[in-house]
Amino acid sequence: MTNFEVRQYDAAGRLGELTVPRAGVTVETPTILPVVNPHVQTVAPATLASEFGAEILITNSYILHGSDDLREPVLEQGLHDLLGFDGAIMTDSGSFQLAEYGDIDVTTEEILEFQYEIGSDIGTPVDIPTPPDVDRERATAELKTTQERLEHAATVDTGEMLVSAPVQGATYPDLRERAAADAVSTGLDVFPLGAVVPLMNEYRYADLADVVAACKRGLGEVGPVHLFGAGHPMMFAMAAALGCDLFDSAAYALYARDDRYLTVQGTELLSELTYFPCHCPVCTDHTPAELDAMDADTREELLARHNLHVTYGEIRTVKQAIRSGNLMELVDSRARGHPAMLDGYRALLDHAEQLERTDPVSKDAFFYTSNESARRLEVRRHQDRLERLPVEGEEVLLTEGSSSAQYDENWGVLPPFGPYPRELADTYPLTAETPDRTDRAAYEAAATGVRRLVELHPDVSFTLVHDDWPATALDRVPDSVRLRDLHARD
Repeated sequence: MTNFEVRQYDAAGRLGELTVPRAGVTVETPTILPVVNPHVQTVAPATLASEFGAEILITNSYILHGSDDLREPVLEQGLHDLLGFDGAIMTDSGSFQLAEYGDIDVTTEEILEFQYEIGSDIGTPVDIPTPPDVDRERATAELKTTQERLEHAATVDTGEMLVSAPVQGATYPDLRERAAADAVSTGLDVFPLGAVVPLMNEYRYADLADVVAACKRGLGEVGPVHLFGAGHPMMFAMAAALGCDLFDSAAYALYARDDRYLTVQGTELLSELTYFPCHCPVCTDHTPAELDAMDADTREELLARHNLHVTYGEIRTVKQAIRSGNLMELVDSRARGHPAMLDGYRALLDHAEQLERTDPVSKDAFFYTSNESARRLEVRRHQDRLERLPVEGEEVLLTEGSSSAQYDENWGVLPPFGPYPRELADTYPLTAETPDRTDRAAYEAAATGVRRLVELHPDVSFTLVHDDWPATALDRVPDSVRLRDLHARD
C-alpha cells in the first residue's frame, strides 16, 4: 500500500497520487476511468489521452478472455498496444457479468493470471457483487466468499501488477465496514466499493452516502478508494467529500448512444434542447438542431465527446475545490441540482464527525450557502472545542452586540457556530461569510453551541443577548441562561 500518497485533504476528500509501477505512470486523484469496450470504441483510447488528458482507463478482461476475435491478439500484442493507450489500464474481472447473468466460467486465479499475461496494470479478482436490500443471510454468505477470494488473490504472483480488493456487504453498514477492514488486511492495493450501481440508478444517493461512509470507516486512510460504476458528474463532489478517489463508467458512451446529453445537474435528451448550456468545443461549434440532424454515428461520437468534456471538467472542479478548501461548498451547490442529491448531501452531513477527522482545521473561507451549512464539519468542530476554551469569572455575557463592562467576561455569538472568545473573532471559521437574512437552522445551531458551553460550566451565570432569534432556537438554550433581545435592549 505504498503506491498511494495523499497530498491534501478537504473533509474526507483527497488530492492524491497513485503510482502504477507496471505502467510507469503516476495518476493524480481524484479521477475518472473511462470504460472502454474492447469491441466498440466510441472514442478511441488515444483520443481520451490526447484530448481529455486521461491518465488511466478501465476495460473488461472477462470480455477479452472469452472473445474469439480478441483473446489471441491481446495475448500477442498486449493490452496497451491493442487499445493504443500509453497510460495505466485497469481491468475488471467479470464480476459485472456475474451480477447480470448469475454465472461466469472463470476462477479468480485464472482471471488474475490472464490479466497479468495481457499486461494489465491493475487487476481485479472475481468477487460476488451482492445487490442492495438482499436479506442479511445472503449478504453475509456472499461476503465470506468474496473475502476468501481476496485472500487467495493475495497469494497469486502478479509481479508489478496492482490488484484490487473489492468491498461488498450490500446495504448493511456493519457488513460494509467489516468487509473493508478485511480487504485492507489482505495487503492488496486498490479498494473498489462494489454493487453500488443499483443505488445510483435508482437515485438513492442517501443510501449511497451511508454505504461509502461505512466502507471508509473500515478502510481508514490506506489506498485509493474506487467507486465502481460511478460515472455521472453530478455526484463526483459528494463521493469525493466522502473519501472516494477513483470513478469509472461507460455513461459517456452509453448516454451518447441514446442521444442523452450530460450536465453536472443531470441528463437531458438532445431532442429537447434548443441551446447548449456548455462551452466545450462540441457545444460551441454546433447547435442542438445541427447535432440532431447528423447521421447516428457522428452524432453519437460528438455527444460522447461532450459527455467526456463535462465529466473531466467536473473532476478538475472537484480537484480545485479540494485544493482551495471549499469542497463542501461545491457539494452544497451540486446538491441543488436534484432532490435525490440533496438527500445524499444531508446523509453525508450525518457523518460529519467521521469526515471531520481529516478535514483541515483552517481554510481560507467558510461560506454559509444553505441551511445545510449549519450542520457542516466546521460547526461541529467549533462546538466540540468549546471544552478546551476557559471561561473566567462568574458572570459571562454572550452577545451578538457589543461588550459590556458589567460582566466578568464577554464572549461573542455568531450563528451558526455559537459562542466564542472575542480574541478568536478573526480566526477560521469565525471569519465566515454569512447572509444578512440568517435562516432558522443557523440560529438553532448557534443555540446548540450556547447549550454546550453552559453544560461545560454549570457554575457560571450566563446572559445571552441575541438578535431576534426564533423560538425554535431559544427553546434550545438552557433555562438557567438569562435572555435579552438585542433590539429590545436598544
